[in-house]
Amino acid sequence: MSTYTLKVTLRGVRPPIWRRVNVPGRTTLADLHGVLQIALGWTNSHLHQFVVGREIFGMPGPDIDEPRMQSERKARLEEIAVAKSKFIYEYDFGDGWEHDVFVETVEPATESGPECVEGRRAIPPEDCGGTHGYANLIETLADPKHEEHESMREWVGPYWQSERFDIDVVNKELRALGVRWQRRGAPRRPRSRTTAKPAND
Repeated sequence: MSTYTLKVTLRGVRPPIWRRVNVPGRTTLADLHGVLQIALGWTNSHLHQFVVGREIFGMPGPDIDEPRMQSERKARLEEIAVAKSKFIYEYDFGDGWEHDVFVETVEPATESGPECVEGRRAIPPEDCGGTHGYANLIETLADPKHEEHESMREWVGPYWQSERFDIDVVNKELRALGVRWQRRGAPRRPRSRTTAKPAND
């Protein structure tokens, strides 16, 4: 058994939005998608994929125009990544959110579920228009005199704050996810796959 510590950073946003999570090495990429949705705060409302070197993993189907895509249900984290390697998690192809997933450490561990150990800032609201739309949203919310201030505040809701990240809420949901994994039963023995190249930075 092994535990992967991943630092996940949303590209193109400053100050950075990021999470640090611990995940069992035998987690499939399909299950990792579930972990990242919870940890980051997305709502799983759009398509996604993982880009590992020249390989692409996701949910092949009629809505995916990518003949190279392999099933994320058949690939495990420990099969595609090693310590100090990096891969990309893409979510919502319309808004184009890309996340760098950096494998900080791989440590021997007993059986454990996913856990978020650290993070900063709230994820952008769904369907806000990508990095440029998000920047405009932040600018509008910061200016009470802006003509769209009230409509934007109503759209994001009264509780959304760009700097707010509640790790306790995240870990409560991750613990529930871990329980569902246990009920589902032990996964199959992993097989060898292409491994992500170590990052240069």
